[in-house]
Amino acid sequence: MSNENGKFYFTVGELIEILKSMPQDLPVVVSGYESGYENFHQPSIMTMKHQPDNPYYDGQFQRVNEENDRTFKAVALPRVRRDD
Repeated sequence: MSNENGKFYFTVGELIEILKSMPQDLPVVVSGYESGYENFHQPSIMTMKHQPDNPYYDGQFQRVNEENDRTFKAVALPRVRRDD
């Protein structure tokens, strides 16, 4: 992880290297809510379920613990949540 003056967690090169080590056919999702942008934590592979009818603030993809015929693997970029 990069931390140039405490501002950024990853550079493009670092992110590319991490993503190269993962299965190349996986979709990528990000966590988010409201406006603006944040740093994100280490990308990881998670089991997800698509729930398109969720309210916008809950996101259309949800992490689940158990796999079944309605779940899939995805690379998640969870954003850093600041408690200002």
